[in-house]
Amino acid sequence: MSTEDVFERNDVMIPQRVSLITIGANDMPSLRSFYQRLGWSETSISSDNYAVFATAGVLLSLYPIEDLLRDLGKDRSELTNGFKGMTFAINVDRREEVDYTIGKIRTAGGQIIRLPHDAFWGGRIAYFMDPEENIWEVAWNPTALFDERGAMISF
Repeated sequence: MSTEDVFERNDVMIPQRVSLITIGANDMPSLRSFYQRLGWSETSISSDNYAVFATAGVLLSLYPIEDLLRDLGKDRSELTNGFKGMTFAINVDRREEVDYTIGKIRTAGGQIIRLPHDAFWGGRIAYFMDPEENIWEVAWNPTALFDERGAMISF
């Protein structure tokens, strides 16, 4: 099956979930400390370069802005109009669903800004912008855990 065949599948349902919100941190230690002072619990995945907080609805992650831009495959100057320093994520259940989902999003009018690719951490990711230039990630994380409602509770 070619990449184009994968992108053209119409039988794929995009999960109706927001799994993760990522804020691009200009000052990672300061921003992380702020959320810690709120008393928010971090997950075990947190480190000096990436922090994840468990909330009642989605996971909130903090990631250095330059690393987030590198993940997007973009330079800051290329995203001045719509990039707000944060991304939303739709996590899918299987690796190949990243490609199928991006195909469906393209058909629906989403602007694909980074094609599906294997991530350095072992998953598969892609990025798109909605019509108002909000940036979304479609991700498959092999360690993601979901509850019975489909909400991501850990990774």
